[in-house]
Amino acid sequence: MKQVLELQEIDDKRSYWRSKLLSDPGPEYNTSLLEEPEDLDSLTTLSLVSIGIFLCLLIFLSIAGNILVCVAIYTDRGLRRIGSLFLASLAIADLFVAALVMTFAVVNDLAGYWMFGPQFCDTWIAFDVMCSTASILNLCAISLDRYIHIKDPLRYSRWVTRRVALVSIACVWLLAALISFVPISLGLHRPQEPLVLHSGETAYPTCALDLTPTYAVVSSCISFYVPCVVMVGIYCRLYCYAQKHVQSIRAVTRPLTSQSLATTASVHASSPYHVSDHKAAITVGVIMGTFLLCWVPFFCVNIIAAFCKTCIPDMAFKVLTWLGYSNSAFNPIIYSIFNTEFREAFRRILTAHYPPCCCGGYSSVSLALREGRKPQDCATLKANARQQNGRSSVTPRSSIGSLRQTRVNSMDKVVLEEETCAI
Repeated sequence: MKQVLELQEIDDKRSYWRSKLLSDPGPEYNTSLLEEPEDLDSLTTLSLVSIGIFLCLLIFLSIAGNILVCVAIYTDRGLRRIGSLFLASLAIADLFVAALVMTFAVVNDLAGYWMFGPQFCDTWIAFDVMCSTASILNLCAISLDRYIHIKDPLRYSRWVTRRVALVSIACVWLLAALISFVPISLGLHRPQEPLVLHSGETAYPTCALDLTPTYAVVSSCISFYVPCVVMVGIYCRLYCYAQKHVQSIRAVTRPLTSQSLATTASVHASSPYHVSDHKAAITVGVIMGTFLLCWVPFFCVNIIAAFCKTCIPDMAFKVLTWLGYSNSAFNPIIYSIFNTEFREAFRRILTAHYPPCCCGGYSSVSLALREGRKPQDCATLKANARQQNGRSSVTPRSSIGSLRQTRVNSMDKVVLEEETCAI
């Protein structure tokens, strides 16, 4: 009892002298050490506010971009193709990632603990795994659809029907749900001891991807590694096939007129085939580069963290998780902005003076008729190009070389139209 009173008396003296030094420190006393915790608190608050604003902006861009893709596909009849169904499914998956996953992840990461209850924690993790898996599997389905469309365009409409596309999309979402909700609802995804954050005497619950090694390996292989290998293989073969196709067309349609070597070199340098080849290389590079940059670090760290809980810092894991989430904001830009029809649809939606949802899918048609022209899709553009090719072939020319050169130019237009619609 006496020792307790002595300790209490010492604490009272320390508090007294500390308050006195803060009120009147004197000329030779430095108070920077006493004021350091307040500076650290203000710096921490400023950094949290900056990070919160950046993450909220990322969420807004993800939601707005994917909603814009869905509205464009619904309101523009030219975009209601079979291939657009996979883009719509991708946009819905990315929209769920932004609305159902990223919004709660912001609060969880900035607050430092989970405040929505233990039951909703498992639901949130299940939506996280399901929506991210659905987004990646939809990317794989889009790559396979493009490969079939370019590799064998004559059989594409017979193989890939609307029913086949809808069944494929349903299988994608079913597989994503099976890999997420079933094991998480059974409690097979995390160890027996839950993570708890201790701050002094108060214990705060946490909600994070604390996975078992078995579930981490199986879910990562199904959600990422297998689709990643398929996508890399498909896009590599697609690019090689596109290069061979362009070279074969260039060899067949080579102009026979006698020109100098300098003129021929300049024509080939500015030929539409070189432009298409360069565009295909850039598109494939951007698609695969963005996908790998966003998801490879997270899934590598995810497996390492499952086997070694202390090997990956918590801050690094959060940063890599948000890097994977950011792919949902990049997908609408990559898979839509490179397409001319999507760009035109976005321009009509953003510049229209009436809500696009009230148009019932005929806003593009009414706008085209108001301008005095008919709406054109890829099939119409191809037909017009071939019709111009036929007209140019029957017009009289002064020489056979000029006639063949005219056919070459018209066939260039057809090839470029088909490549634009396919991309």
